Amino acid sequence: MRARRSSVLVLLLAALPALARAQEARLVGRLPDVARASVDSILESARGRGLPVEPLVDRALEGAAMGAAPGVIVGAIRRLHDELIVVRGAFGGSATTAELTAGVSALRAGATSEDLARLRKLRPGRSLTVAAAVLADLAAAGVPADTAVGAVMVLARDADDADYIAFRRNVQRDIEQGASPAAALAIRMRGALAETDAPTTGIGSPAARPKQKP
Repeated sequence: MRARRSSVLVLLLAALPALARAQEARLVGRLPDVARASVDSILESARGRGLPVEPLVDRALEGAAMGAAPGVIVGAIRRLHDELIVVRGAFGGSATTAELTAGVSALRAGATSEDLARLRKLRPGRSLTVAAAVLADLAAAGVPADTAVGAVMVLARDADDADYIAFRRNVQRDIEQGASPAAALAIRMRGALAETDAPTTGIGSPAARPKQKP
């Protein structure tokens, strides 16, 4: 009996380092034990898939700071975990944490995984962080999601990050001056296409982005 107890103790001691790694210390005292255990399980899944855990931890800490219910926080972390999987599948295994986070924002703005995969193909070897973030920002400014996606795709081959940032800034400025979001984007898009001598493809048209069936 004593030998059996000793064996169990040895096994428990050997497991302690792994258990410590599985627990996110920054969440101790910030979430109830049951919710923290659920979040730790999601974090462990993310590590096993090679996903970054920092966005997940940050979301949990943000929810705790806002006083969100534990179940809401766990649900938000699980949703973000699943979205990171989708974006990584679209952007590729070498996608950075910044790219994945921006891709999640684009997803939530109305882009699809197919849209993100197409963006990756249009910008091989280049960072997708700014392009995806601009897509999300345009949608947040009131531009219809399909139109925002179409604009980002049309610019994808030739625009660098500075071009995307300037484009977003100009659209937002036009909106602040009274133009509708769709009109502001259309005006700036025509100007961008004229500058690059790109084909005058209509934003949101089938050539810019295939229309989805209702």
